[in-house]
Amino acid sequence: MRFVRYATEGAARVGLMDGDVVRVLDGVSDLLPLIEAGGSALRDTGAAARRHGAGVPLEGLVPLAPIATPPTFRDFYAFEQHVRAGRASRGLEMDPDWYELPVFYFSNPYAVTGCGPVPMTPGTERFDFELEVAAVVGGRGRDLTAGEADVLVAGYCVLNDWSGRDVQHREMALSMGPVKGKDTATGLGPYFVTPDEIADFREGNGYRLEMTCSVNGVTYSKAVWSDVYWSFGEMISYASRGTEVRPGDVIGSGTCGTGCILELSRTHDSATYPWLKPGDEVVASIEGLGSLVNTVVEPAAVIPLRPGG
Repeated sequence: MRFVRYATEGAARVGLMDGDVVRVLDGVSDLLPLIEAGGSALRDTGAAARRHGAGVPLEGLVPLAPIATPPTFRDFYAFEQHVRAGRASRGLEMDPDWYELPVFYFSNPYAVTGCGPVPMTPGTERFDFELEVAAVVGGRGRDLTAGEADVLVAGYCVLNDWSGRDVQHREMALSMGPVKGKDTATGLGPYFVTPDEIADFREGNGYRLEMTCSVNGVTYSKAVWSDVYWSFGEMISYASRGTEVRPGDVIGSGTCGTGCILELSRTHDSATYPWLKPGDEVVASIEGLGSLVNTVVEPAAVIPLRPGG
């Protein structure tokens, strides 16, 4: 099943995609309660909408994030090409531990957004996109095996981890972060796609589905999800080590190869891939999952921390 959350008459609604029509889920404004309900709640509600839900044309709807505020958001570092390119640009070989630990950081659940305007990081002059896949956890577990974790995936979305690179680099020079370099906006959507919808494309540790990102109609990024080194089962297993994962938790794959301007500027002529600026249209797409369409807008002003700062 494919679900979309959208705004109408000032309120959020959720619908099941049925061809060019969206079948409205009666009384549902966010997918999180259905995911938290577990069992067959999401499937049964979707099936009921397909039979009896009012129809709304898909065309013209602006998708919101399927979950307004996820309980947690963990972003991993799972595509080797992206990691290798970044380290090579700094004169470093791959760290052998990367092949042992699918590391991640926690980011800001309050910053999740769908299609539409995306504000730049306050204070940044180097605003960037990051093309990723997101898995949404559909159950609760602790100290899970990769196999146990894999079956907990309730659905997938496109993820765009917007980044203020200069802010990020300044923070991380202090051995913390990325924090403010990352938490202004995290794109999630445009749809919530259950695993059965893409099961035929399963390959390796992912799916044989193309990932692309364009800026103002020019293709910047192109990869395949199945190039990923760590599977979502392995990532969720690691996330659950010594603690719990819970329904609605969002797990990001990390950037795919060629999936951000930072990587492209290090491996190509940097003038070919300028940093994002207000007015730029960014389209992050994954076959079967849809396209997140966003327009970059001006950042909020930086508020001084102390008088005269």
